[in-house]
Amino acid sequence: MTPRTLRTEVCRDEEGFGRLAAEWTALYGRCSSATPFQSHSWLYSWWLSYGRPGALRVVLVRGDDGELVAAAPLMRARGPLPVLTQLGGTITDFTDVLLDDDRPEAVPALARGLARAARGAVIDLREVRPGAASEQVFAHWRGPRRRLPDSLCLELPAVPMEGLLERIPSGKAQRVRAKLRKLDALGIDAHIVTGEEVPAALDRLLTLHRLQWQGRGVTAEHTSRRFAQHLTRAVRPMVERGDAMVTEFRLAGDVVAADLTLMSPRLAGGYLYGADPALRARKVDVATMLLRHGARETSAGGRATLSMLRGSESYKQHWRPEPVRNRRLLLTARGTAPLLWLRAGAADARRWAAAQARERAWVGRALDRLPGRTPPGGGG
Repeated sequence: MTPRTLRTEVCRDEEGFGRLAAEWTALYGRCSSATPFQSHSWLYSWWLSYGRPGALRVVLVRGDDGELVAAAPLMRARGPLPVLTQLGGTITDFTDVLLDDDRPEAVPALARGLARAARGAVIDLREVRPGAASEQVFAHWRGPRRRLPDSLCLELPAVPMEGLLERIPSGKAQRVRAKLRKLDALGIDAHIVTGEEVPAALDRLLTLHRLQWQGRGVTAEHTSRRFAQHLTRAVRPMVERGDAMVTEFRLAGDVVAADLTLMSPRLAGGYLYGADPALRARKVDVATMLLRHGARETSAGGRATLSMLRGSESYKQHWRPEPVRNRRLLLTARGTAPLLWLRAGAADARRWAAAQARERAWVGRALDRLPGRTPPGGGG
């Protein structure tokens, strides 16, 4: 049998990236490890809001019939060193390349295409989830490479709420059931938003998100105009294709909470929510309300994983989730190996400094709890 030939190309212009929507979406459907953050809607919308003219470098691999079989959404990064990094930035929890599951020959072809596109630069792939397609490219890479730890994510099995309650001690489970009964008694109902309702629903969600975090240090980007534009542009087509779900929670007809969950065939993750502060005054456990709804919808869709995405906040730990560490993959050619080691060394140094800061904070809290110790700012 004659082997099928593959060719690579690099898309550098915004309009060309936009025209890839249909074939990108088809490839996304043939890449089983893809998450919603690799959908064309998310990436192209992100580029429109956050991209820089002249920086786009989308590496494409096509079969001899022209079919798109692999893609790597990259851009030239800011900074003193020549670096190619993935689209999505800090508002994207998982980044990856796309590989057609039925075309294993696309893996080395994409690796070669990346090497040509990054000539003289380091490829820095952040927030790569274990099992991602990028790991296949890393395995085929012929030049210097380095794998580093990245953000910690927490994951639960995609089972209904009763299955999640079995993961926690019986006393805690009883308290959660009491909270759920209170929610039901209040009459809070969940409405899953349709595509045409998305723009208005996202506007309400972002308003509730700002109210929820008012005076408590909200993430600044979540209040920006460009973030709102990105979400509105990206999420409507994602909802229409089943890659996202927007839910509004209503009490006596008023929207008191809203949630955006991103979904793929294997995984769903709660991305952003907002809640009226009045719910706290009524002692409504918003996190439990959202988790029950997310668990029901995720398990009904046949998915395996309910991800809490990045971060290990204490409210997530109540459910005894599994910690899953994202990876950072650095790739380059032999001639630019010193740039890779320099970038990896800087990342190691930042990680060490962060660990030292956490340890000092822990020691300080432990000392403050010692009998007879005067807390900082105390009298004496």
